[in-house]
Amino acid sequence: MKYLDYNEQREQGTFNFPIAFYHQMPHSPRYYMPYHWHRHYEIIHILSGAFHLTLNNDTNTYHEGDVIFITNGTLHGGNPKDHACIYDCIVFDLQILMKDNHACARTIQDITDHKIIINTLLSEVSPHIRPIIDRLTCALSSKKTGYEFMTQGCLYQLIGTILEEHLYEENVQDERAAGHLNSIKNVLAYISENYYNNISLDSLAKIAGMNPKYFCRYFRSMTERTPIDYLNYYRIECACEMLSTKNITIKETAISCGFNDESYFIKTFHKYKGITPKQFMKAEF
Repeated sequence: MKYLDYNEQREQGTFNFPIAFYHQMPHSPRYYMPYHWHRHYEIIHILSGAFHLTLNNDTNTYHEGDVIFITNGTLHGGNPKDHACIYDCIVFDLQILMKDNHACARTIQDITDHKIIINTLLSEVSPHIRPIIDRLTCALSSKKTGYEFMTQGCLYQLIGTILEEHLYEENVQDERAAGHLNSIKNVLAYISENYYNNISLDSLAKIAGMNPKYFCRYFRSMTERTPIDYLNYYRIECACEMLSTKNITIKETAISCGFNDESYFIKTFHKYKGITPKQFMKAEF
């Protein structure tokens, strides 16, 4: 599903408690993760199976028990390796830990300013991380009385453990790499806003400020897809959202997602989803 815009604008949690929890199983609407970024931090805990995840320029496969910490602004996305994969996502605004807390405010500010970069794979080097994450997910999923206190307490304990065990590094910015990432973010934002229009490879390369050949190579290194393949993939994700939430025909969906030919839309849909749009509409999610 196209559950996240590339530059995600949706609120996580509530204004006073900006923390959201998602338990992801094969039929969850948020199971597959298109490439996107947001101003929130995110923790992914792999409960079973394996997940193929790209964070900016780095692609890895994570396995059962792994705890992945994603810094705000990081371009990320990926897919479960198979339907054995079950994982939890915790998405939160780190600023919640700064409210009326002067003792921790400076360090939290250093993290949000990217002066301190928390390690990606936390569970690999510390036996103390996973029990904290277990308590955190338990509090968020049960929502028992007082869970807000338990949740924030776990987040403080998590950051404290990261600092105590030095599970972070000082940031040394690579300006060229950062510029390339921002170029890709601009391309993804353009696709999300214009996917229903005709979009050419040349126009995407121009937005990225790269020549088409280099742009194709760099884009594929980031997403494991060519730009046009990714455009069609995104269109199909949008089609899935339309078919599951609106009273709309297959032909109307095709046109709304940038496909002028209904038969080509059905063929492309089957390529990415393994089923036809009609079968998708009949399926239970």
